[in-house]
Amino acid sequence: MARTEDSTNDLLQAHFQLLHESLGYIKSTALAVALDVGIADAIHHYGGSATISQILAKIDVSPSKQRGLRRLMRMLTVSGIFTVQYPASPSSDGCDEALYKLTPASRLLLSDGGSPTLTPLLTMLLSPLLASLLATVVSTLVRQEEQPDLSAFGIAHGETVWNVVDQEATFNISLHDAMAADTRFLMPIFLKECGHVFQGIETLVDVGGGPYGTAATAIAAAFPHLKCSVLDLPHVVAQAPSDSKVQFVAGDMFDSIPPAKAIFLKWILHDWGDDECIKLLKRCKEAIPPTDAGGKVIIIDMVLGSGPSNEKQKETQVLFDLLMIAFNGVERDEQEWKKIFFEAGFTDYKIITLLGIRSVIELYP
Repeated sequence: MARTEDSTNDLLQAHFQLLHESLGYIKSTALAVALDVGIADAIHHYGGSATISQILAKIDVSPSKQRGLRRLMRMLTVSGIFTVQYPASPSSDGCDEALYKLTPASRLLLSDGGSPTLTPLLTMLLSPLLASLLATVVSTLVRQEEQPDLSAFGIAHGETVWNVVDQEATFNISLHDAMAADTRFLMPIFLKECGHVFQGIETLVDVGGGPYGTAATAIAAAFPHLKCSVLDLPHVVAQAPSDSKVQFVAGDMFDSIPPAKAIFLKWILHDWGDDECIKLLKRCKEAIPPTDAGGKVIIIDMVLGSGPSNEKQKETQVLFDLLMIAFNGVERDEQEWKKIFFEAGFTDYKIITLLGIRSVIELYP
């Protein structure tokens, strides 16, 4: 069959698309460098806008690197991490006096900007440990024979990510700090936009809430009448602060969950395959009262294809799905969620799409 002739524009667009996709890793590399040397903090130091020379001085890099930093900043401004304002006319000495400014994205990189920072989460996502998995992640889609409990992480490192978390103190801290940073960012938005999901609830268990109990603490502060507990593994609970305003309970979520009016699962279910999720959700159902008595499970997770129709958001969702293959996890669309909900014995659910790439799911027994 003869190949259909493409127009010149079609061919050039195809050429651009393939090059753009092939070079995409450079964007994350540039962001990793910006995080490592503290470019956002340097610009913040000068009141939110700074020249190349000022940034170099603040990050303590030789002026000889001016051209290199300018090229890096060009990438970071094109991608929207920073913005740039060029002078109306060249300066008398011929120097580049362009001002680089913070954006809503780069303000989330500040170490002390008066608002939550996502630096710990991004540092983990950009770490060599996870970056080394990428080729393995994709290859498992088509090259590995079906094997239960096989993950790209396990292939690359000889054990599961959860075993590494248990054994490696540095990675353990990095993971918990990353999740806590994400929770500190998300919870104020969640409580503002979706606080109604806690109406009529007097007791709540945050399952897998980590050693800081960040989500449960935020909920308890917003709803003082609500008694919040955090369930996590014994070695995680052992790291919990002694002055926390929430109760920590040591246990295994797959064995049993303390009784409560509501169970809270933030970014937990995407870590597990369908069988594990069904088992966990059955434990949740056992812990809560019937629907007519107000029992429910509150889930924060991605629902692929739900939410805003922004193409970049859709792409980010499916990128996370590929990442989760590394951990034997999965991001699910609504039909995939529905399947595990009903197999776990639940009768109804409601999806609220007010959290960007993630959704809130109210699950009813």
